[in-house]
Amino acid sequence: MTSVFDKISEMPLIAILRGIRPGEVIEVCEILSETGFRFVEVTTNSPEWQKSIRLIKAHFGDNLVIGTGTVLTAQDVEQAVEAGSQVIISPNFDADVVRLTKELGLISAPGCFTPSECFEALKAGADILKIFPAEVLGQPFIKGVKAVLPEGTRICPTGGVTPENITDFQKLGVFALGMGSALYSPGKSAQDLRTSAERFVSAMR
Repeated sequence: MTSVFDKISEMPLIAILRGIRPGEVIEVCEILSETGFRFVEVTTNSPEWQKSIRLIKAHFGDNLVIGTGTVLTAQDVEQAVEAGSQVIISPNFDADVVRLTKELGLISAPGCFTPSECFEALKAGADILKIFPAEVLGQPFIKGVKAVLPEGTRICPTGGVTPENITDFQKLGVFALGMGSALYSPGKSAQDLRTSAERFVSAMR
């Protein structure tokens, strides 16, 4: 478990690959890996998402942390584990999903929108709090909620993260940052993806 957190800390950017297809997943992940990304998330509303995760696992091994996103049910958790995922990520907080994730030995990152959800998620065993959507809640919310959460709570703002505001988020002491369409979208060219990835990594460093 510690090694996964350490790997995320090396480059705390989560590439959310919503809508990715198995036929492009290796090329996309190769570009992300080459530019410095260490964490990719395949969402359950992507075509044949389990196949994509298996392909990433087979091709990259331990070089990439693999997360499954938009996990809404216990069945999603079980399918993600079977595919080879290491981190279970949700847009919402569901105590049953968090508990099952921990029972199966995976890292839990539920979405939270209120202080109450943050505390309830931690009580259920969450390892990372995905503050979502971050562009709606804003950085003042993150600063405020971080002040009352237990010291060392790992916070991951997601939604609306751009190369231009990464530094501001970093100043808040967040654990990681998740980005979706600002980085990847289906049909984006390899060169455009590389350019976007390089901008995110450069901003983080």
